[in-house]
Amino acid sequence: MQDAVTTIEVAGAPQRPASVGRERWRGIARNAFPFAVVGTLWEIVAWAGVFPHRLFPTLEEVALSFYQLTVSGILPHHAIETVIRLLSGFTLAAVFGVTIGVLMGRSRRAEDIFLPLVSICAPIPGLAYAPLFLLWFGLGNFSAVLLVGFVAAFPIIFNSWTGVKAVKEIWVRSAQSMGADDRRLFSHVILPGALPYILTGLRLGLAQAWRILVAVEMLAAVPWGLGWLIFGAREFLNTDVMMAGIAMIGIIGLTLEKFVFEKIEHYTVVRWGMITS
Repeated sequence: MQDAVTTIEVAGAPQRPASVGRERWRGIARNAFPFAVVGTLWEIVAWAGVFPHRLFPTLEEVALSFYQLTVSGILPHHAIETVIRLLSGFTLAAVFGVTIGVLMGRSRRAEDIFLPLVSICAPIPGLAYAPLFLLWFGLGNFSAVLLVGFVAAFPIIFNSWTGVKAVKEIWVRSAQSMGADDRRLFSHVILPGALPYILTGLRLGLAQAWRILVAVEMLAAVPWGLGWLIFGAREFLNTDVMMAGIAMIGIIGLTLEKFVFEKIEHYTVVRWGMITS
């Protein structure tokens, strides 16, 4: 009997700190492994001379350029300007995209009006709209932000519309049978049910925003920005500077994913049990 009690106590005891630490290190190793493989392959190609050294620098040279540009304040300045444009345009896309997508999902008339327009405009590459926006709104930040918002809105609209359509009808009817008005129906049933799709649309919209912003920063003649830095370095074959700018874009994107989207997802759909973390 005593042995059984001891066994139960051991089984129910919390994990030891050493075990938790091992699991944490295993997770870090799993995440770091792909980067180690890519880095190794990069170094092999760089030292093998497959490409001219100036066009394919080693990781050490890229890291040195990243460090020098960061310490001098040049890279942070470019990054801040780009992030301001990105977040401004993405905020416009999120507000209008979610609103239009939800309206399309809840109203047949809104769907008939917006769906043909969105279906026609969405497949067109974002860069094809750039000359029009630059002619209409001029060079500078304003046209760049509007173009980012316009291009990034399409995946948000589509996913928000799909999410609202995917809400189970039995949920809606159950809420209505319990006396839920339109406001409560939207806030307690429609929005939570569509939120996984909306978050996916926001992620896709952010990716679209990055793609168009990096290109349009050169076309819009803005004085600072990671796109401007990358294209400017290309003119002088400074591949290490280009890679430093690309690395900064990756760092910013990873930061937004980990500290914004994952946090929102954890405190909403994961906590509600709609998806698993």
